[in-house]
Amino acid sequence: MSGTSVPAALDALVDQPRVRDFLATALAEGRLSHAYLFLGPPGSGKHEAAEALAKCVVCPSGGDATCDECRRVAHRTHPDVRWLTPGSATGYLVSQIRELIEDAGLAPIRSSSKVYVLERAELLRGGAANALLKTLEEPPASTMFILCGRVADAMLPTIVSRCQQVPFRAGSTASGVASVLRSCAATPEEARVALAVAGSPGRAVDFLSSASRREVRRLMVDTLDELARDDSWDVLLAARRIVAAVAVPLADVKQAQEEALQESHDFLTAGALKQVADANKRELTARERSGMMEALAAAESLLRDVLVRTEGAGEAIVNEDAAAVVDRLAARATTRSAVRALDAVARAADDLAHNVSPQLTLEVMLLSVKEALTWHPSSR
Repeated sequence: MSGTSVPAALDALVDQPRVRDFLATALAEGRLSHAYLFLGPPGSGKHEAAEALAKCVVCPSGGDATCDECRRVAHRTHPDVRWLTPGSATGYLVSQIRELIEDAGLAPIRSSSKVYVLERAELLRGGAANALLKTLEEPPASTMFILCGRVADAMLPTIVSRCQQVPFRAGSTASGVASVLRSCAATPEEARVALAVAGSPGRAVDFLSSASRREVRRLMVDTLDELARDDSWDVLLAARRIVAAVAVPLADVKQAQEEALQESHDFLTAGALKQVADANKRELTARERSGMMEALAAAESLLRDVLVRTEGAGEAIVNEDAAAVVDRLAARATTRSAVRALDAVARAADDLAHNVSPQLTLEVMLLSVKEALTWHPSSR
């Protein structure tokens, strides 16, 4: 892009150059919209773009990506940048949107603007969508809304019409690996695993930098490897270990939330403080669910490698560091049983989306995978 400098925060969008240049131009010309609708498939970088744009909005240097404001945005602890996820399995709650609207009417705490990022915007339905609609029509000053969804057709047309649509294209595995390698010191094999688990280059980089998240993946691989030898009690204990490991990074998030809330104590009313505390609890729940989804993604990736081996297609596997585990599981499996095991992982993801407890979800999944992969000579 000629003539316009790109803020450092937008460098994270190297795999979406059109989006990067579009946002950089809007920032440079001072014509940012009050509401954006980022549209694209999972892993296309919508959330990375939302984070990058939020940094540019609240950063006193326009998105240098290194200051305290930008770091707070990256850690999801900036009091003027709120991330929302659906409050129920069926969608956003009206109470969530009413809280958002009330919060939007309050003055920013640390910066001159406020940003609200709504994930899975296609789940804005009914009363929740209608409640947000009026605010999108008459937004408070210095407030930006970023809605992230898959396709506009799945959303209320009146919501879509009040947002500036920004399309994201699906990235290839090769470009994703290249993006990860540009951002951190990793091998191509590590990058492929991280992409399979985390889903997008930005999240893959975060995954690789987190020892606790990589430990969850290791536990899942070891658990699948040991299923054939484990009895039901061993499986329940393994599920407990994985759930506990998923919770480890949440301690740091909770501490950061408490510190941010303490800083806001003198600026907010008691009612507003309660709203922030409730939002923090929802964020912790969402992060736990995200961690569990990563654990399931690790299982799915390994079992897909098992399927590749059983089909004998000669295709390269993703989990090269666990090739011995893949081979041991494939030696006991058939194509049909590998597919059944993958179905068990898909059901687990659906259970999590419907608020089934992580512990129960994982127990049922592991027992189902064990049953699917139990080899009987007569079944081959």
